[in-house]
Amino acid sequence: MNDVTTNTTPLMLCAGEALTDMIDQGGERWVSRVGGSVWNVARALAVLGEPTAFAGAISRDRFGDALWAASEEVGLDLRLLQRVERSPLLAVVEKCEPPRYFFIGDDSADLHFDPAQLPAGWADSLRWAHFGGISLAREPLAATLVALAAQLKEKGVAISYDPNYRKLMDERYTPTLERMAGLADVIKVSDDDLRGLFPKLELDQALQRVRAFNPAAYCLLTRGGEGASLYHGAQRCDARAPRVEVVDTVGAGDASVAGLLHSLARHPGRPLLSHLHAALAAGSAACLQAGATPPPPAAMHRLFELLQGETS
Repeated sequence: MNDVTTNTTPLMLCAGEALTDMIDQGGERWVSRVGGSVWNVARALAVLGEPTAFAGAISRDRFGDALWAASEEVGLDLRLLQRVERSPLLAVVEKCEPPRYFFIGDDSADLHFDPAQLPAGWADSLRWAHFGGISLAREPLAATLVALAAQLKEKGVAISYDPNYRKLMDERYTPTLERMAGLADVIKVSDDDLRGLFPKLELDQALQRVRAFNPAAYCLLTRGGEGASLYHGAQRCDARAPRVEVVDTVGAGDASVAGLLHSLARHPGRPLLSHLHAALAAGSAACLQAGATPPPPAAMHRLFELLQGETS
């Protein structure tokens, strides 16, 4: 096991799944794209200038090679990315609005992530760690990640959590939801997440349920093109998303998480509304290109300044 010197360790970690999206193009045409909710957040943070590592396991084949290359391209710390002799995790994305996802990955590479194999000293400088997505609904990986989140929390690392609801998150997911929300300093949910996680509750009731797990946490609620709300303790602020020429909404929620974490890490003293503007700007900037692409920093900055100007 190689040591990692303190001055080169990442400040931010995203741990979970990296996968390949198989996207329905219609007419029996399909295209593959690198993706994965947690990996998307990692890539967006790296593009925004945060020293970030992705911790997870990918396959030793062309699908894993594509994920490795895309991680390297944006400057992710690759020392925590493990390669294993297992099949890739695939997400079949059906063409509809919103898209429907089906996952193929029995005993796939992602499930074999092993924190014990991470290099010594890897967490010495860590300040933030993000978890979420289907990685927290797939055993044994889910238990591994929950334990890792708890260990990092004990060391003073701030935890971010986005459930990013998918249909495999049935009633068995509830203990994980409660545990991760309880650990989190930042919780991000969309209106679709709340409907999926709490199908018998009204939207406001579902949000109250999530916030009750950890009333002290920042809680970001996104509503697509309708904007978002950010809660912190008794504080609440709301804002509409900036108008952009939307090319693709895939990955916008992941980008909004990255925008919020970037703002909290770089500008902790900002007003709550400014943090919300950063999340909205990043999410909207990610919509300017096809696929789950990271938000272009220049576009995010322009949209952030636009939102700030509207409230000044």
